[in-house]
Amino acid sequence: MSNPVLRKEIIVRGIVQGVGFRPFVYRLAKQCNIAGTIVNSDQGVVIEAEGKLSPIQDFIESLRFSSPPLARITSVQQHSQSSLKGFKEFSILESVSSETCRAIIPADVALCSDCLQDILDPQNRRFGYPFTNCTNCGPRFTIVEFMPYDRPGTSMRHFHLCSACKAEYEDPENRRFHAQPNACAECGPELSYHDMHGVLLRVSSPLKEVACSLKQGEIVALRGLGGFHLVVDAGSEQAVERLRIRKGRKSKPLAVMTSNLEEARWFCHIDTEAEKLLTGAEHPIVLLPRKQSYLAEALTPGIDEIGVMLPYTPLHQLLFFQADCPRTLVMTSGNKSGLPIFTANDAAIAGLQGVADCFLLHNREIVTRIDDSVARITGNRVQLLRRARGYVPTPTPLHMELPSMLACGGGLKSTFCLTREREGFLSQHIGDLFNLESLDFYKESIDHFKRLLQVEPEAVVCDLHPDYLSSHYAKETGLPLYKVQHHHAHAAAVLVEHGIEGKVLALILDGSGLGDDKTIWGGEVLEADCFSYKRIGSLSSMLLPGGDAAAEEPWRMALSLLFGAKQTAPKLHLVDEQKQSALWQMMEQGFNCPITTSCGRLFDGIAALLGICLTADYEGQAAMELESLARQAMGEQSLGDLLAKCHPQAEIVSTEQRLIVQQSKLVQNVLDQLDNERETSAIALDFHLCLIQSLFILLRKLSKKTGCRQVVLAGGCMQNTLLLRGLFILLEQENFTVYTGEQIPVNDGGISLGQAVIGGLRHVSGRTHESD
Repeated sequence: MSNPVLRKEIIVRGIVQGVGFRPFVYRLAKQCNIAGTIVNSDQGVVIEAEGKLSPIQDFIESLRFSSPPLARITSVQQHSQSSLKGFKEFSILESVSSETCRAIIPADVALCSDCLQDILDPQNRRFGYPFTNCTNCGPRFTIVEFMPYDRPGTSMRHFHLCSACKAEYEDPENRRFHAQPNACAECGPELSYHDMHGVLLRVSSPLKEVACSLKQGEIVALRGLGGFHLVVDAGSEQAVERLRIRKGRKSKPLAVMTSNLEEARWFCHIDTEAEKLLTGAEHPIVLLPRKQSYLAEALTPGIDEIGVMLPYTPLHQLLFFQADCPRTLVMTSGNKSGLPIFTANDAAIAGLQGVADCFLLHNREIVTRIDDSVARITGNRVQLLRRARGYVPTPTPLHMELPSMLACGGGLKSTFCLTREREGFLSQHIGDLFNLESLDFYKESIDHFKRLLQVEPEAVVCDLHPDYLSSHYAKETGLPLYKVQHHHAHAAAVLVEHGIEGKVLALILDGSGLGDDKTIWGGEVLEADCFSYKRIGSLSSMLLPGGDAAAEEPWRMALSLLFGAKQTAPKLHLVDEQKQSALWQMMEQGFNCPITTSCGRLFDGIAALLGICLTADYEGQAAMELESLARQAMGEQSLGDLLAKCHPQAEIVSTEQRLIVQQSKLVQNVLDQLDNERETSAIALDFHLCLIQSLFILLRKLSKKTGCRQVVLAGGCMQNTLLLRGLFILLEQENFTVYTGEQIPVNDGGISLGQAVIGGLRHVSGRTHESD
């Protein structure tokens, strides 16, 4: 029987550019005795393969299941060709570009072990070189200007390869084959050390000078991968306090970078799952339980966790190898509070005057600014709380093909999302959209994503809240506009991530979101899918005295809870009596006191009643400090055991529209314990347990009513690990199937994905868009 030579065209889509995929295919073709070509294109990787049937089959099978670790294949299409081209060998062609792009830009990748060995080996030509990389690591998204992903389309085009680097770049057997940022000390980017005014100081080793500055307690502005960091010695109380004063960051926790896992274990508890996360290709900041140690107490005032990351660039690694470098460093975003991080040298020197004592700069331009990602382990699952470096722009698969949509997100922790066919591209963390600088960053990022993805949206989606800057931007596009309720978007983001198509019970707990009744929601149960929702449960309403000011001053919410508990007069011991009386009168008269069902504001009020946090310096502070205090009382006790012993008298009222958990019972329980002078930490823990049980009872009742056995948990309050873990424990004991955000943040950083799918489905269905 004859075994003829066949010719196949194979198109591989996914993350297959900038991850060593072409040299992998080249080597695989040689092993399988396949002749042909491979080329990067806007459509993905296109392979022409000629060979006999069995080798061709083996070749395609290996493409699917044996690809490089950083590659993520979403589809492999093969087409038989009628005629042979008579290839004699397998070769890699120059990239080609067309008018439509379907390639996916890879995310930035932490330094690999091979490159780490290179920079630490005195015999290696890259010894001590802070911009070393290969196809398995280094900058990607932060340097790319346009697709396909080749050196001329990146900020590395300004650096011409020396003969040695060029030989590596052109050798398919070399791990630096077509590594677009490839460089060395002879031909690549370089460091420079500058004083507080930005004046260049001629020194033999900029890294040595920086280490010396840090040892002396100075604040260093360091230009890194996706922007600037402000860096100080994490063991120095004085240095940390000076950074807080200069940056205007009074008490918000500061993240640290330390040299290795062994050093990190001196000051935090690290389990197996956390170790994997810390050392993975993404290298996010990981929130970990803090130990007593040499680190400054001022890093995380009132909080029992600390954000930790390991060095993810050769620059960071080499800094820690300097003799004078402190053991652990604060690495916080290089900006003034509330503004985007700086990326350009001149802008950072001007903007950080009076903040930084010196600057460590480099001359590789940062095309896209990106913060460090933040994650934690909750119940053995990874939860991304801020999705940025290492994860963006990796798309989220959609279970349906949608028209190109632009979803604009909300106001806090802003992101946007662009859809392309069956993929949703969630942007990097933009930050809170409360100033023009952040809005400019937001607009620039949208334009950049559109350019890279070659997508022009057909329609735009925004939050119901008309005052968000993102909502104004959406309206200004002039495209068909779909407005999506905030908590429905939260639910849909989880549904999309997990590919759920049916109806679920979605428990959404957060600070605020405008409801379709024009009141402020924040403690909701929705019966929802990705097209529609019905509000079927909630926390009871309370007053929000002073409106938005209540989020910044939790003592206002404490008074609101006292007012709702039918107290006859205010009685907060640590707040000025005149202020309390004035606010009490406002509530009695109903002046500037909108109603809310916000779980976030409930946490604020309880924290203030306990005297933990009366005024907040950052979003979520009161709730975070309350949770930390509750964990203190919990000690080594099992959360499941504690919940089993907790039997709150939950009061759930039925109305025509929904079931309502009466918060007054929870509040009165706290007040009774305060009157009995119980330990504050024990009261904090008891409040958590009673709230968890009450919400569980609500969900169980609603499940019986609706028949839904799938539950989604989302919203910013689900960043509270006691709350989230407790709900999982109780629901799974009753055989509910429970989902929450994992790769997509449960906070407002994930809602643009939910918006995109809800809006896209409405657009496809022909449902009328908003006219105003």
